[in-house]
Amino acid sequence: MEAPRIVGALTRFVGDFALAEDLAQEALAEALEQWPAEGVPRNPGAWLTAVAKRRAIDGWRRRERYEERVAAIAHDLEAERAAEADAPPYDPDRIDDDVLRLVFVACHPVLSREARVALTLRVVGGLTSEEVARMFLVPVATVQQRVVRAKKTLADAGVAFEVPPRAELPERLDAVLGVLYLIFTEGHAASGGEDWMRPELSREALRLARIVAALLPREPEAQGLVALMELTAARFPARTDADGAPILLADQDRSRWDRGAIARGRAALERAEAIGRGRGPYGLQAAIALEHDRAASVEDTDWAAIVAVYDALAELSGSPVVALNRAVAVSMAYGPAAALALVDGLAGEPRLALSHLLPSVRGELLARLGREEEARAEFELAAERAQNARERAVLLAKASGRD
Repeated sequence: MEAPRIVGALTRFVGDFALAEDLAQEALAEALEQWPAEGVPRNPGAWLTAVAKRRAIDGWRRRERYEERVAAIAHDLEAERAAEADAPPYDPDRIDDDVLRLVFVACHPVLSREARVALTLRVVGGLTSEEVARMFLVPVATVQQRVVRAKKTLADAGVAFEVPPRAELPERLDAVLGVLYLIFTEGHAASGGEDWMRPELSREALRLARIVAALLPREPEAQGLVALMELTAARFPARTDADGAPILLADQDRSRWDRGAIARGRAALERAEAIGRGRGPYGLQAAIALEHDRAASVEDTDWAAIVAVYDALAELSGSPVVALNRAVAVSMAYGPAAALALVDGLAGEPRLALSHLLPSVRGELLARLGREEEARAEFELAAERAQNARERAVLLAKASGRD
């Protein structure tokens, strides 16, 4: 989680995004040599940043650019002091957050959408190439190539390390919100590894989303994304037991849900709707999350209302994952038989072909219909495809009849 802050601070210092990441990696290599013997410093992030800056200065000296760079840094500091002296006491457009600047650099329009997403998830989200590849069902080499090309494109274009002026924010908004949503989602349900959740990722995505929403208070989808994150994160305290094992929605102690987060999410959704431009994908998902959060139990949930919202979301997105989630809601509102027909209709969807989601949902529906042997086969297939160890354990338990 320190990586984006370190790379952001270094990018501001050296003026080169790719070089900043290289320096951060060199500092980490030095830490791996020193810390086992000398101990971890009180502030590891500050230590790594200082070491990386020292390496940058050493590099400039070797290339006889030291005086030039020091003069440039001094000039930048003087310009900042002058700007601060002339600036009003409060500037709502000023964002002193290197991580947010890093997000906007990685989402620059000079990059393709695929490159923006891959670069931001790698550098800001801290996801591995393997994790990003699993999220988009593409080869790992494809993700790696996108990241390398994106860095080169940014360097060639001389993209400034800054939050763009207000007039340019809307054209980058979709990409920024999209990657923040993906980072949050990876924290909510990790695509791989030993932990079912990575809440630190979700918290950072929510923090950045709040800043973006404050920067663009008249953008309904920025408010909608904050609402979705707040309403989803409200359930985090009840989603795992003391050992980190998953607790599914039906079994969660709802008294442990964060009522403050629910109130903040509801307020953000109301702000989005007050703008008067209708609900977008994030606003619709937030409305679904709100239905879950205000229900006393799974049985008391207004599943018909959730199906109706999924209908609107499916029209907007065309996503097979949305269609699959809609089928789950249909099963709760109208029974598993109606939902199974919908799920079977998604069997040929290529974007679900390698995912554990389809057989997992199908197994649930078959089990509710009393078709135990078929359900067991689906749960075993889902477990085979699942990359997350905790999720795999849940699916294997279902396959063995332990719920």
